[in-house]
Formats: sequence, structure tokens, C-alpha cells
Amino acid sequence: MKATAELAGMIGNISAVIIVKNGEATLNATLDSLVSFKEVVLFDNGSTDDTLKIAARFSNVVVHQGLFKGFGKTKQMAVQLATNDWVLSLDADECASPDLVDYLKSWDMTQNASVVGVIPRHNYLMGKQVKYGGWGNDCLARLFNRKVHDFNNSDVHESVVIDQSSIVVKIPHAIHHNAVQRIAQFLEKVNLYTEIRRETSNKTYPPFLIFSKAIWRFFESYILRLGFLSGWRGLVVAWSKANEVFFKYIKIYADKETEH
Repeated sequence: MKATAELAGMIGNISAVIIVKNGEATLNATLDSLVSFKEVVLFDNGSTDDTLKIAARFSNVVVHQGLFKGFGKTKQMAVQLATNDWVLSLDADECASPDLVDYLKSWDMTQNASVVGVIPRHNYLMGKQVKYGGWGNDCLARLFNRKVHDFNNSDVHESVVIDQSSIVVKIPHAIHHNAVQRIAQFLEKVNLYTEIRRETSNKTYPPFLIFSKAIWRFFESYILRLGFLSGWRGLVVAWSKANEVFFKYIKIYADKETEH
């Protein structure tokens, strides 16, 4: 009877899908939040830390390995590895809240495949939720049927493609995003994202315009989006956003300038 009850509480019609590289700092919490899923697809892109050891602790996790080809295309590959058509996409530093998991246990797999579940995401910086500066009111399409929907091809800041045929359902329960555990991660992420941009794009501007765009991004986050209400965390978020804009374009500009 106990085994039957446990199986009844399992989510068997939705596959949780995650891409990861060196995610040992957060992956255990992510996978722990998904123990009710019958299948969790973990697509590893060359981890050298304890990521795979952590994954081995969870009997519902199926590990695949492959190359990273930009966030959008890599997530597309991971989605195709699932055995279910309904997919919940998470990052390796995100957790499904208990309320979200309970909600998904009654998800109707026979409903229109054009349905897309948009889920609120609560973003945390060193243990505290940040509600301003562009980190609040974060809602993302993360639950979808792969027969109809998938991620776009964007190398960074990828998203699920929603068009006029999509039926958007707002799910009231959150994903918790442990975005930053230490300040240095801001610098690491800015460097990672801007390096990907440098390798895949030629778009840039003159230095003064790059500087102006970065200043505007800081002003937008810290002032217009009320980042100052989040204290020092809001300041760091705004500065990081400005850094990403600056280095996204200046790296490409520097490459072009030194070619001549």
C-alpha cells in the first residue's frame, strides 16, 4: 500500500530537464526539489567537479553528456532526451517549490499541446530574495509540450518561443533561483556571457556609445526599476547589468580594432 501511494504521488507525465556544467554548489538542492518526478534528465556539458557524483545519489536522474553549443541550442538537445513530451525546464541553480510540485502532480497530459506554463521565479542573492532592479516580477515560460514548443537558438538569455498559437497558462507557484552565492559569480557570469557573444556576434558600437548604453542600463536597473530599494544587493545587480552591456560590445569592438 505504501509503495502504491508513493507511486501515485509521483509525477510521471512530465520530465524535468536540466543542463549543467560544474554545478556542485547548487545541484543537490535542485535535484532534491525534484524527487517526486519519475524522470529528471540531466544533460552534463563536461563537469569536472562533483556534479556527476551528486547526480548519482538520485535514482530518478538520467545523466546524458554532450557539448555545450550555446544555451538555447543546448537546452533544445536536452529537451529531446526526455521520454515525455511535457517538459519542465530548470537551471542547475533553480528549485521547484513544494507548491509547484504539488500543482504539477495533477497536470493534465491530454490537454492541448499548445499550452505553455509561465511560472514566477524568485531570485536570491546570497540567501536573500531580491525583488527590485529587474530581479522581481520574473515570470518565465518553463512548462511546455515539446511537440509544439522549444527554446530559441539564442546563445545567451535563451527563452521558450511563444507565438500566436500558444495558449499561455499562468502558474501561481514559484521556482526559486539561487542565482548568486558569492559576489565573484557576477564577474564570472559577465565574462562567460560576453565571451559567448564575442564568439557568435559582430555587433558593436563606438566606445562612447557603449559607455552610454552601460550607464543607461545601470540607471534603468538602479533607479527606474527601484534597485536601490534592495540595498547593496540592488547596487550590485545594477552594476553587473551595466558591466554585461559594456563588455558585450567592447570585446567585439576591441577585436575589430586590433584586426586593422
